[in-house]
Amino acid sequence: MLVVHHPDQALHDPDQVFRTGKFVAQPDRAERYRIFLDVVTRARHEIVVAPLDQAEAITAVHDPDYVAFLEKVHDRWIANPDYGPVVIPNVHPTHRMHRKPTELLGELGWYSNSTSCPITADTWKAVFASAQVAVHGADRLTAGGGPIYAMCRPPGHHAYPDLMTGVCYLNNAAIAARRLAQRFGKVAIIDLDVHHCNGTQFIFWEDPDVLVTSIHVDPRLSAPYYAGYADETGAGAGTGLNFNQPLPWATENEAWLGAVDRAVARIRDFGPGAVLVSLGFDAGAEDPVATFKIDDQGFAEAAGKLAALRLPTLLVQEGGYLSPSLGGYLQSFLAAFEAGAAQQPS
Repeated sequence: MLVVHHPDQALHDPDQVFRTGKFVAQPDRAERYRIFLDVVTRARHEIVVAPLDQAEAITAVHDPDYVAFLEKVHDRWIANPDYGPVVIPNVHPTHRMHRKPTELLGELGWYSNSTSCPITADTWKAVFASAQVAVHGADRLTAGGGPIYAMCRPPGHHAYPDLMTGVCYLNNAAIAARRLAQRFGKVAIIDLDVHHCNGTQFIFWEDPDVLVTSIHVDPRLSAPYYAGYADETGAGAGTGLNFNQPLPWATENEAWLGAVDRAVARIRDFGPGAVLVSLGFDAGAEDPVATFKIDDQGFAEAAGKLAALRLPTLLVQEGGYLSPSLGGYLQSFLAAFEAGAAQQPS
């Protein structure tokens, strides 16, 4: 399997995040990148470094003003001697507020709906590189072959066109899917992260060329809270092309794999030219998120079901956090996907 990455992805590494009234350990540490890279290196996958030359692919999905803000916000922040070392918002507009400010703290709150996206001096470099990994993965898939694993980090599926949230800054999967649709016509996304892909859903809500399917914890119980319900099915030309399957806390392999089967059936009915898997391992039983109870066998079986679609497939890394099992989850998924693809008739 071809693996795409870039070393700049490890530059973003804040150690804490403000939640539940206190600073807690940040789940998205740079060590995730090194664990994933070690797994694919030991498995002798073909590994390439993405070029950083496709900035226009980002603004095909994201608002240019938002992208420019992300790139420059840390420089603006450190120009204030009384501000702390990490960019974190402390005000946010609600649905009752509709004026975008230009003052730094107000603009930061406009572009972020939580405190979960801290920004350090090198965050933009890492975020940009992660998006470019997804773009290069899409371009390599378009050129032929596959499957391809875009080893994205920081993740992206919560990010909206002009909003960072849930440790996501740019929506890598959406950027890649938009790119793939130019070549394949119709693209199906299946999101396996334990949290709903609210940003991805929003971006393709009215798009007739992209099917979005998501298997995640019931949003009544966990973030993102405000999206991910079963009755959210798309609108306009995209009516019926959003398929959410919220599942209970502590879901195990059997029920989760049943949801994968239902998503695969929707994908077959849609008839896409390519598939994009938003690949999260935070559904794992040993993940510190502690939400679902999926094990190595569950991830492997899901991979086999997706490989059986026999479609050009791009795997885009989403969540999955530090635990002794993290590398094993990735190893199990990639090995099973390759084995499943090899068993399919050409």
